[in-house]
Amino acid sequence: MAAACSRAVCKVGRSFLETPAAARSGTVSLLLGNAGAHGSRRGFGTSGPGFRSRLLSAQQHLAEEDRKVPGGVPKMTLYQYKTCPFCSKVRAFLDYYGLPYEIVEVNPVMRQEIKWSSYRKVPILMVDSELQLNDSSVIISSLRTLMINKEKNISDIIRCYPEMKSKNDRGKEVTEYNNKYWLMLSEAENAVVYPAKGMQKEEMKWRQWADDWLVHLISPNVYRTTGEALASFDYIVREGKFGTVEGFFAKYVGAAAMFVISKRLKSRHNLQDDVRQDLYKAVNDWVAAIGKNRKFMGGDQPNLADLAVFGVLRVMEGLQAFNDMMENTKVKQWYRRMERATLNHEGRS
Repeated sequence: MAAACSRAVCKVGRSFLETPAAARSGTVSLLLGNAGAHGSRRGFGTSGPGFRSRLLSAQQHLAEEDRKVPGGVPKMTLYQYKTCPFCSKVRAFLDYYGLPYEIVEVNPVMRQEIKWSSYRKVPILMVDSELQLNDSSVIISSLRTLMINKEKNISDIIRCYPEMKSKNDRGKEVTEYNNKYWLMLSEAENAVVYPAKGMQKEEMKWRQWADDWLVHLISPNVYRTTGEALASFDYIVREGKFGTVEGFFAKYVGAAAMFVISKRLKSRHNLQDDVRQDLYKAVNDWVAAIGKNRKFMGGDQPNLADLAVFGVLRVMEGLQAFNDMMENTKVKQWYRRMERATLNHEGRS
């Protein structure tokens, strides 16, 4: 068990993910088995420690609703690591739009919960217990398209996001998806969703920014010092699904490993010696892009870029990096508005 945990700790630590391609790549496949038989539990999303008690009553209320939600959205099961920013992005989307879904928390060491899948990463979203969707941005784009376009089913929609396999600069094969930041809408539908010039382009730009840049700042910041690394793994073990022995090794071995790896990530992504400054700049760039005259990048309501950035940032909630970010940037008002919007499922209307 110790050896297995040692091999897995870097993977566990990268639930505050280092490379988007490693976390998001994969295939969309039709499964014959019933994913609902793999031990799922009812849920409507989770967030940082500040959310847990407030979400309980909302979860109990929504759990009584029909699983077939307005817009033809089918039954969904999310396989996740709670502390993974890409999983958090998907939860933020589902929570905001009030879409009922089940959560299966995956053990990061053994991953028995997804042993039925040839794809061994998260998030995985099972649709109607048959159709498997991978890649957080594809999941979000395809579901949002389904909610708006009444003529297509989910199988038709995901064909619009073909996969492409390639090798990265380290020679590792990765899978990416064409069109993943696009909604597959008619011209008339597109005009309703994006009524002002430049709205669609702006949303797509910042969704990609969240995937390609913002996530790179998470690991170097939450594992910045040995103390922060230990606190981060304490949070991962507490919120994740670990056995007692697994949790012990994940916490102490993982914290040490990720402290070292975070230094490599800092070098790989050309971050400053004080990585907090890169985080502060990124967050302030985001707030500046929203501007003073909008509540959200989407205007009066969050758009998909708002949900993506919020999903990435909230995995740090409860950690020193999050507290420092809230105190030293201009993000607090926007972040609190996003908390309320997702908690209250404001997108349902």
